[in-house]
Amino acid sequence: MPAAILSGILTALAFPKTGISLLAWVSLIPLLLALSGKGRRSGFLTGGLAGLFFYGILLYWVPDVPAHYGGMPYWLCILVYLALILFLALFWGLFGHFFVFLRLSFPAAAFLIAPFLWITMEFFLTRFLTGFPWGLLGTSQYRNLPLIQTASLAGVYGVSFLLVLLQSTFVLALRRKRMSPFFAAFALLVLAHSWGGHELKKGSFRGPRGIKTAVVQGNVSSDIYWQFTAPEEVRRIFEDHLDLTGQALDAGAGLVIWPEFTVPLCFSCEEPLYKEFGAEIDRLVASSRATLLIGTNEVTGPREAREYHNTAMAIQPDLSRSLYFKMHLVPFGEYTPYKKVFFFIERLTHAIGEITPGKDAVLHEHAGFRFGSPICYEVIFPGLVRKFVRGGADFLVTITNDGWYGKSSAPYQHWAQAVVRAVENRRYLARAATTGISGFIDPYGHIVSSTGLMTRTVLTETIYPAARQSLYTRAGDVLPAAGLTLFLLSLILAMVKKAKERKKHGRPRQIN
Repeated sequence: MPAAILSGILTALAFPKTGISLLAWVSLIPLLLALSGKGRRSGFLTGGLAGLFFYGILLYWVPDVPAHYGGMPYWLCILVYLALILFLALFWGLFGHFFVFLRLSFPAAAFLIAPFLWITMEFFLTRFLTGFPWGLLGTSQYRNLPLIQTASLAGVYGVSFLLVLLQSTFVLALRRKRMSPFFAAFALLVLAHSWGGHELKKGSFRGPRGIKTAVVQGNVSSDIYWQFTAPEEVRRIFEDHLDLTGQALDAGAGLVIWPEFTVPLCFSCEEPLYKEFGAEIDRLVASSRATLLIGTNEVTGPREAREYHNTAMAIQPDLSRSLYFKMHLVPFGEYTPYKKVFFFIERLTHAIGEITPGKDAVLHEHAGFRFGSPICYEVIFPGLVRKFVRGGADFLVTITNDGWYGKSSAPYQHWAQAVVRAVENRRYLARAATTGISGFIDPYGHIVSSTGLMTRTVLTETIYPAARQSLYTRAGDVLPAAGLTLFLLSLILAMVKKAKERKKHGRPRQIN
């Protein structure tokens, strides 16, 4: 059990804010050593305990958000936090269970199957129920630029695969004195680094034509509730963003990006304040001949059946508009999933009515190029961001409000995932965050520029649209699919083998 706890702690420390990424190269060794000596019944508990400590540390910031902004009693926030990390730890527990199950039938091969099993669990994390792929192992390497280039081939799962393969074959060498798999895994990792280094030697990506782009960070506190804020203060915040936009235009920006929920905006609403702000924005765009991407809340449908959407709206110089409605909503923040089960949470949080998810990865246009605009939480989903590029996006923009998390690790963890999405799809990515981190990332993961937290600023850079799609963008999640297939085949073979042993000996023999 201490070994499992150690693995959980070390893996968590590999992620931001601490960000000791080298720990992810060794952090699973204690867990794998512990699992290599366990019987069937204890594999789940051992893996689950490691996962519990991992998520407990990684997501330590979760309780403060509903307590501070949702008005929930802190004891209930702790219960919700514990429920979340227990749920996420299940996937580590399942990894432990199935690894031990396979090891008892295939003592050596199980260590080679382990990385496939791991990425299968990671893939399920992105899909099961609402999905929550926060803390995928490969993301810890976002600053290891040579290695992270692998993500352009197989997604973040490819990076996770290499890390687990190195550690599982090392434990195989220790436990069963089989060195050749470890040397092969080490050679594969060296090859991945060498190839990544070769890719990086191409230099920072430069397309045939650049777009001068600005991200605005107004540093608007999440403590502000628009419905309880004096109109004069709302007006001041709005004008502050106009001022920052003016600075961006003076610097030559043709595309200006505002964060999510930075100012109360709704172009489909009838309230005078919304009309007033909308008219001023239209005048600014028309006079500057720039494109403005803003985060708004838009309404659709008849009055008796209105639907509310978290929206990224691009306004063109001719005042035409394109709207992307956020597709993957934040559970318990923007909607309540499985209401019959979680009715008590909905009542206690008084959650935002209900936001309606969008259905399509709508692209915006600027200067003859198209771009996608995943909103906030959506950037943590590899497959969702891939949809924008697969659909023809030449570059990516993401808008978010990370002010809820203060100066905790959450904004840094969120930023790291944006870096990986840029590399996966070989696209420039511009990020506008209400309180930071805002910035620009090139298709190889170089951070071109970025802001600090809780600062008022505007960044202007030239981004270069790209047409060629990465292998990951074209092929998608082939590696997790292969991992799932191999795992299922191994599971079937193990069950057949145990059945034969039971028939021959009365019970299956256990091999340690």
